[in-house]
Amino acid sequence: MSSSLVSASPGEPSETRLWAALMRLAEFVEPGQAGWTRRVFSCAYMESRALVRTMMEEAGLAVTQDPVGNLIGRLGGRDPALPPLVVGSHTDTVSGGGRFDGMVGVVAAIEVARTLATSSISLRRPLWIVDFLGEEPNRFGLSCLGSRAVTGHLTEQHMDLIDDAGLSLGEELRRAGWRPDDLGSARWQGGSLHAYLELHIEQGAQLERAGRQIGIVTAIAGISRARIDIEGRADHAGTTPMELRLDALQAAAEIVLATDAIGRDQEGGEEGVATVGRLLVEPNVTNVIPARAQLGVELRSIAPRWLEQRSRDLELLVDRVARERRLVLTLEWLSTEPPVRCDGRLRRAMGRAASQVGADPFELPSGASHDAAHIARIAPMGMLFIPSRGGRSHCPEEWSEPAEVALGARSLLQTVLDVDAAQL
Repeated sequence: MSSSLVSASPGEPSETRLWAALMRLAEFVEPGQAGWTRRVFSCAYMESRALVRTMMEEAGLAVTQDPVGNLIGRLGGRDPALPPLVVGSHTDTVSGGGRFDGMVGVVAAIEVARTLATSSISLRRPLWIVDFLGEEPNRFGLSCLGSRAVTGHLTEQHMDLIDDAGLSLGEELRRAGWRPDDLGSARWQGGSLHAYLELHIEQGAQLERAGRQIGIVTAIAGISRARIDIEGRADHAGTTPMELRLDALQAAAEIVLATDAIGRDQEGGEEGVATVGRLLVEPNVTNVIPARAQLGVELRSIAPRWLEQRSRDLELLVDRVARERRLVLTLEWLSTEPPVRCDGRLRRAMGRAASQVGADPFELPSGASHDAAHIARIAPMGMLFIPSRGGRSHCPEEWSEPAEVALGARSLLQTVLDVDAAQL
């Protein structure tokens, strides 16, 4: 830690309390896993959310849990009939993840509510603080479970998704004590919220390179995810001539390299990225030619045209490799989420708020997806970023300074005050 913790003045978030809450939450990890792993549905995740509930209650929030496991803390406003202002994020992690991705947003939102309550500052409208269920991709291949549910985009068909052990998503939700058969009552109707705000670590290095402390997000990248299955033929690795092989892994290797080339194609000035992040091989034995391979591929960009063209490029690639290598290749698009623009009025409000608390805000897009992208379907949405050291994220080295977390919370509080008073 390169900066010491400082005490908060009355009426502003406490850096000491914010940091203590983050480090306390980081204690909940899955045994035997790298980093700070706390995946959705794990025992560590379930236990950690009891702590989140306690934090909410100690901040003066009335806490409920909806049918899909979203934790919602409510603080009343002077006019309870007004649509609520919602602030949230998530507390699950990827495998081998860090201590800040998502957690900063939840802990800071709770601290904002606590500051309002203890300072006797009463908002015009209700304030909701939300810890959304399972933002990170999970073993069912679906991310942002909680925010999908509240916007009506977690469906009965999703409940039939199966993990590698043959368990369905619906069964897992029931096992956790929630009610997937009651998805309708978890839904928030369009127009029922005043606005949605989310504080998050950048997960990149633009703020650090620019020497800025607060980022105002302009847009959230769209993501297209696909699974590619390759069927070859197992044969003896020592006796089968090269020209007679139907090697699934060779085809997979070609697709991996070609996908990288697809991502590097920035024609027309539109930028994006392409990644093969998952590869399974069978029988995975040194002296047997691979019979089957499966790849997990994703494309990301804030430019819809780039995503559309690169998706087509990937489909053409799969067709070509199947034809040239005499293999059976199948591409299935698992999910396609379009890019989302952040609300212009909220961006301006967040920029003014950041300046008011002494920051020099910097506008930038988000290459990572967030719960905010789903909430944007039903309400004006805005996001604040704080720096990530070295741009590192989704790894144990993920880091933001205590002072950066506190400045983010102060910017969030000022934004809440200003947005509450505004007529959006």
